[in-house]
Amino acid sequence: MGMHGSKPRKQAQVLMLGLDGSGKTTLLYRLKYNESVVTVPTVGFNVETLETDRSSPGLTVWDVGGQKKMRPHWRHHYTDTAGLVFVVDSWDQRRLDEARKELHRVLRYESLRGVPLVVLGNKQDLHGAVSPEVLCLTLDLKRVCEGRAWFIQPCSATTGMGLEEGFRRIVYLMKTPFKQTQEDIKVKMKSKGFSVTAVKQVLRCSRC
Repeated sequence: MGMHGSKPRKQAQVLMLGLDGSGKTTLLYRLKYNESVVTVPTVGFNVETLETDRSSPGLTVWDVGGQKKMRPHWRHHYTDTAGLVFVVDSWDQRRLDEARKELHRVLRYESLRGVPLVVLGNKQDLHGAVSPEVLCLTLDLKRVCEGRAWFIQPCSATTGMGLEEGFRRIVYLMKTPFKQTQEDIKVKMKSKGFSVTAVKQVLRCSRC
């Protein structure tokens, strides 16, 4: 993704949100240029295009600043959003509750009803980062994602681990009818070591 192939004729808008310090901009430029880029807190937004395979639309990714003063402006970017990526610092457990509240607030907007969601559990390279399974439960995704296709992807903006997988997942969710995603999500989660109980919770969460 973002590395080869001609530019697709169609573009899909992906909105990337998350608290300040979650690593949104760092992971975007790691994905775009395959290198670590020193970033400063985003005031406003960054926009980058990412190429995908020729059968899929390209992605126009809007990375919007996550400071408290910026969050009321997130809603101005919801129109025409085809996919939502929410980045969480899985190492900073002190702010997980704040991240949960902001994610839930975003998902309540009518203009984002049914828009697929990928949660990126960033900073998995740091000792003490919570697992995707724990993050899934802490963010209360079972309840808040009812009727919505979603997935949680562990990643590291520093090493690049999991980034392409996360964005390929949002492309998949945007392209695939909701009910057809269920079995694939089950297989993917099991391959990443989720318990049977966690897999069942996810499937219940995204079932119509």
